[in-house]
Amino acid sequence: MTARLATAGRHELRNHARDGRIRTVIESVTPEIDSGAFPIKRVVGETVEVQADAFTDGHDAVRCVILHRPDTETRWSEKEMTPLGNDRFQGEFAVDRLGRYRYTVAAWVDRLQTWRQEFARRIEASDILLAGRIGAELARETADRAQGVDAALLHGWASRLLQERDPASLKKIALDEEVWAVAIRYPDRTFATQYAHELEVVVDPPLARFSAWYEFFPRSCSSVIGTHGTLRDCDARLDYVAQLGFDIVYLPPIHPIGQTNRKGANNRLTASAKDPGSPWAIGGAAGGHKAIHPELGTLEDFRRFVTQARARDLTVALDIAFQAAPDHPYVETHPEWFRFRPDGTVQFAENPPKKYQDIYPFNFESEEWIGLWEELKSILDFWIAEGIEVFRVDNPHTKPFAFWEWAINQVKRSHPQVIFLAEAFTRPKVMQRLAKLGFSQSYTYFAWRNTKREIVDYFSELTRGPSREYFRPNCWPNTPDILTEYLQYGGRPAFVVRMVLAATLSASYGIYGPAFELMDSEPREPGSEEYLDSEKYQLRNWDLERTGSLRHIIARLNRIRREHPALQWDRTLQFHATDNDALLCYSKSDPQSHDEITGGDDHIVVVVNLDPHHAQTGWVELSLGNLTKDSTQPYQAHDLLSGARFLWRGTRNFVALDPVTTPAHIFRLRQRVRTERDFDYFL
Repeated sequence: MTARLATAGRHELRNHARDGRIRTVIESVTPEIDSGAFPIKRVVGETVEVQADAFTDGHDAVRCVILHRPDTETRWSEKEMTPLGNDRFQGEFAVDRLGRYRYTVAAWVDRLQTWRQEFARRIEASDILLAGRIGAELARETADRAQGVDAALLHGWASRLLQERDPASLKKIALDEEVWAVAIRYPDRTFATQYAHELEVVVDPPLARFSAWYEFFPRSCSSVIGTHGTLRDCDARLDYVAQLGFDIVYLPPIHPIGQTNRKGANNRLTASAKDPGSPWAIGGAAGGHKAIHPELGTLEDFRRFVTQARARDLTVALDIAFQAAPDHPYVETHPEWFRFRPDGTVQFAENPPKKYQDIYPFNFESEEWIGLWEELKSILDFWIAEGIEVFRVDNPHTKPFAFWEWAINQVKRSHPQVIFLAEAFTRPKVMQRLAKLGFSQSYTYFAWRNTKREIVDYFSELTRGPSREYFRPNCWPNTPDILTEYLQYGGRPAFVVRMVLAATLSASYGIYGPAFELMDSEPREPGSEEYLDSEKYQLRNWDLERTGSLRHIIARLNRIRREHPALQWDRTLQFHATDNDALLCYSKSDPQSHDEITGGDDHIVVVVNLDPHHAQTGWVELSLGNLTKDSTQPYQAHDLLSGARFLWRGTRNFVALDPVTTPAHIFRLRQRVRTERDFDYFL
């Protein structure tokens, strides 16, 4: 009976899913999003730094590698991971093409390395000689896994370990560094452990990490007051946007606008015959999401607009709003895609507290949901074929997560260069979910973060928290829907402060112009964030040459961003202490460069007066490694905004900022250098 039970137990072990001889454990792999359910994000040319806990029972040596490959390939590449201590390992690999990569971690007990570590501790002659014989066998096994010159070298090593009888000479042979450098390339991985999950990286174009967006309404581009602008009228506006230094020109919806329930000026429920309606009320007699509003021009005009933008190094972003005006063709041809009430009407859209009487939402719980999904994706395909590679998606949080995950993955499988920006000012977990499932960038709460504590807490979360691996913030101080109280009452200094913050705290930012640079600040009514005479509901004529415009400051900021890679990253953001809460101080550095003068990355330090009404002074406390640790050595703080230069020493320095004349400093820090001729200068 005992023998039968033992045999049965052995049979059960033999058929166990995990070989009992596999002894290594892999845990706490980072970065990893929800046990591998979602990919992390990088752009072409970046690296992925991977860490993992890898350990075994006892005291044997463990080795650990990253396995990585493009999703289109089947063969893994490997990178050795470096031990950090306490069974933690670290390594990295580069992503050099668009699309998806896979990565995971493998680890094993390395008998040869264990032997070498123990051999180095041997003292007694008998122990050394015995260890030499054990090492000879391990060296022979290693040689059998090698080829060519390496195999011959290792076989020779095995012979010398076996034959040498002098303990001192044997120890020298065993610990030979040149031989060891060859031996470690041929480990015995028979009982290696591979991490349970294959993780993914989505690799986007660089524009997904660093971009400056400018939004304008083409219908307001006419040079004739009161006349509806056309796409051909926009050439001058493209020149203007290019001069400001933006990367992306973003257009609100350009489709036909519905007549039924059309909104009037200032969101009135009744419209006059001259009211153009909201561009987000999409669809009418002239077509739907694949048509151009007749007053803007034709599809050929749109193609010309895209070409003209590219000639100015501008990328066109198109608004995607998956909703329909009551007279959209879909309402008649596909009534099954809408939810009808008992009285036969369709419930209009709501995004509390806002109501959109001129918009019908799609019913994603329709029995014909598959057809609806396919049609909506075909809209994306249509505009991609017309040259659009950047989409700003309106209210994605009011559509199912599953739809976006499917649609974005489908698009990026064929067009990995396409970028999606999620306009979702909603609950944090919803915003994070949208980012996880595929959106390349996300709007943020930046517009409502005004105090020092609010900004430090929020941006520390964005750049240091777990969401940094998948949530790319895009900061907007204003939008057609958002005119904050800070901008309403802060005057010109408030606009400059918010512009500096948006452009330097975040690698990607945008403004709704010309409302921003012309400092349009009058709300529709007290307590409202809606603009008076909002461009969403009527034509506006903007005097781009108006005295006092912020255009020159904006152009300078964008030039600074382009010339200084430190501002093109989010992950290096570091806040520094100030003794005045009205002063905010932070720095950024370029993680891909090394400044030989400072002994670290080239640094940009920003100091901002958050109070738009009063001058503020105080001391800032910097901690920037080699640059600030020696209080006797001066370094130059060159303000890239004003051109002023200051000589600073050590970590603690004084600043004074008047919101009227100098609301902010953007310093490039430069180390003082002494030459052989005892001549001082700054680099």
